[in-house]
Amino acid sequence: MDGTGTEDGTEDRSRSAPPRESWWRRQLPPSPLARSLSVQSILFAVGEGTFITGSAVFFTQIVGLSPAQVGIGLTVAGITSFFFAVPSGKLADRVGTRRTWAVSAFLTSALYLVWPFIHGFAAYLLMMVVLEVVSQAGWSGRGAYTLDIFTREERVESQAFMRAALNIGFTLGALIGGLALATDSDAVVRAVPILTGAILLANAWWITRLPDPPARAVTTHADDATIKPAALKNRAFLALMTGDGVLGTNQVLLNIVIPLWLVEETDAPRVLLAWLFGTNTVMAVLLQVAAARGVDSVARSLRASYISAGFFVLSCAIVLVTHDTLGWLTIFLVWLGHVTVTGAELFQSAGSWGFQSELTDPDQRAEYQGAAHIGHTAGSVWAPALFTWLALEQGSLGWVVIAAIVVVSTLTMAPSARAAERYLARHGSAA
Repeated sequence: MDGTGTEDGTEDRSRSAPPRESWWRRQLPPSPLARSLSVQSILFAVGEGTFITGSAVFFTQIVGLSPAQVGIGLTVAGITSFFFAVPSGKLADRVGTRRTWAVSAFLTSALYLVWPFIHGFAAYLLMMVVLEVVSQAGWSGRGAYTLDIFTREERVESQAFMRAALNIGFTLGALIGGLALATDSDAVVRAVPILTGAILLANAWWITRLPDPPARAVTTHADDATIKPAALKNRAFLALMTGDGVLGTNQVLLNIVIPLWLVEETDAPRVLLAWLFGTNTVMAVLLQVAAARGVDSVARSLRASYISAGFFVLSCAIVLVTHDTLGWLTIFLVWLGHVTVTGAELFQSAGSWGFQSELTDPDQRAEYQGAAHIGHTAGSVWAPALFTWLALEQGSLGWVVIAAIVVVSTLTMAPSARAAERYLARHGSAA
């Protein structure tokens, strides 16, 4: 008798089958590097989440701004980010992605320590612009670093773990910020950015402990760096990222349109909003990795985008009928609409990571991160105003138009992706 059978001649399954990984183990990042980056994500999100939760109170009561001035500052900062996205990416490609990320993180932590000394609109506006420029450089460096440091097969799943970690961190940060607000003390609120700066300082230190990405291969032609076209000239990639930005307007539904619809157009209790956002957080933590698993090619990224669009349209169809429903049926349908739009978020994120993994030039990785930011901005900046007007002013027809915009935009992504592949084959380096 050989070593693969038992005395009665049956196969010994306990020896031939690999041990099943526990559910808990599957929720943890698969490698030490992915775990380290997930810890970094939590540190960053705890710090940012702590400040964001109380930022409205801080800006109005401590800095002395009106709500309109706060909005103007956010808008100007967003415009600044749009123009600095590609230059900051070029800088990160030139000086090193991890170095740029780390320097940005240290500067960001220092800027938060300055917030308690800011007063008045002019100082606030300058602070917001500087913070946005520094943060944009960091995000370009971070995005390029995570693509460079992981193998092609690991990239999307590892980023999914990092996104889940971000959600955990923002939740913890919101709890800390909420506790600060609960004290109803200006002194405590004034101290919040100091706490944020301290946490972000730990985040910056953690980034310096990360390994450098592998050295990029030396190009065969000495003048390759001068003749390689800028990322913005890859119009197919910009078109793809714009379509992905339209698909990413699921966040507008999630955070703005559905909550406003619930309050203005349904009989659902407002306390349901807490359950909606709680559901989104739990799903993002537990299901993001599952949604991203296997997204390791352009074709599978497109498939994830189509699934996202399907969830998006389903959410529109579910929510629009709640105008005429009552009681528990309304509550269930609004909740279900939030679940489906969260599904749109999870698969859109996975597809976006896949596109950026497969369709960016390794020699210009951070510059392409900036180009992706521009595309996403172009695809989404108009959505809060338009989607709110369509849903709340046009009712059912408005929801149908929102769904149609998403469907049409998603259908453009396949030809854009194929064109971006051809462009990279002509002008790019191997991934």
